[in-house]
Amino acid sequence: MKFGPKIHDWYVGRQILLMVCAVWFVMLGLDLTLGFADEFKKVGKNDYGIPQALLYMAYTIPRRLYQLFPYAAVIGALMALGQMAASSELTALRALGLSRRRLGISVAAAIAVLTGLMVVSGETLGPWGERAADAMRASSTSKEMIVTRYSGVWAREGEYIINAQGGQERDDGSKRWIELQELRLFEFAPNRQLKTITYATSGVHTGDGWDLSNVTRTTFTDRSMSEEKIPSMHWVSKLDATSLGADVDRPRYLSAAQLKAGMEYRDRNKMKSTDFAEFYWGRWFYPINILALCLAAIPFAFGTLRSGGLGKRLFIGIVFGLAFFLLQSTFIEFAKVYKLDLRIGYALPTVVMLLFSFFLFRRRSG
Repeated sequence: MKFGPKIHDWYVGRQILLMVCAVWFVMLGLDLTLGFADEFKKVGKNDYGIPQALLYMAYTIPRRLYQLFPYAAVIGALMALGQMAASSELTALRALGLSRRRLGISVAAAIAVLTGLMVVSGETLGPWGERAADAMRASSTSKEMIVTRYSGVWAREGEYIINAQGGQERDDGSKRWIELQELRLFEFAPNRQLKTITYATSGVHTGDGWDLSNVTRTTFTDRSMSEEKIPSMHWVSKLDATSLGADVDRPRYLSAAQLKAGMEYRDRNKMKSTDFAEFYWGRWFYPINILALCLAAIPFAFGTLRSGGLGKRLFIGIVFGLAFFLLQSTFIEFAKVYKLDLRIGYALPTVVMLLFSFFLFRRRSG
């Protein structure tokens, strides 16, 4: 028995991919237009002109494609299936002996290809593009040559609270590292009394901590205070670029690895990590949600969409997609309020949608 895709699988997959891509790029064009209109407000500030604004928008394309794809997938799949139903192509395929389950597999396989590409892009091109866009805009709008991503940053690491007045990412072509200026370390005792203040003119991140230069260390006791100057010292710490950027980066634009590092940093220092956890688990459920949503929409192609026009298919696709993500957002907020596992908030809407789809399949098969 020969396994693998048949000619009808290629045909259905091709129709799905073409329609999804068409819807996807129309949505991208609208999103870029609205985004550029907002970005245009910053044009004219120092060296930030129209070319820089266009470059900024170009850098954000991978992230925008990632965010728009779930909506494009369900709308495009419904429109493609509706078009095939209206032209009796689905009826012809059913007459050849293809079950609705087999047609569902063809649709899921086509969507899975693009979903896989988006998962990879969301972990690589998306975060890279956002960092490049922010760095380019910051360097163009500021007269300072240093990108002020770490300017005025505050962070916590165990018994230390860290403050840096400025910083930058450096790159010599073979490696990249973080350098902070005017770094202060406030060390506290378990009873919350201030033990030491360490000031360094600069700190360079290494594999297991920070190399501090021109250090002035002030030590406090119950009855006295002492000060010593040290040319250099090494501070062992797990604080890295992800932890430093945790308060200035937007979690939704980070990769799953960066989100996990941010969660571990906050948990290690007994800080709230809900925002990072929300987007971290959202990355894991991203492909599951898309495939479940598209599969749940398939029964409509055998009933409601058969007699509808383009406008009806488009409307049902938009309502279906928005209803799912609004339901999921509600469940996630419910889980956050009652301190439940966020995975429950992501999983329940998917289960509800699949049960609803199964019910429609059984009803229209009877």
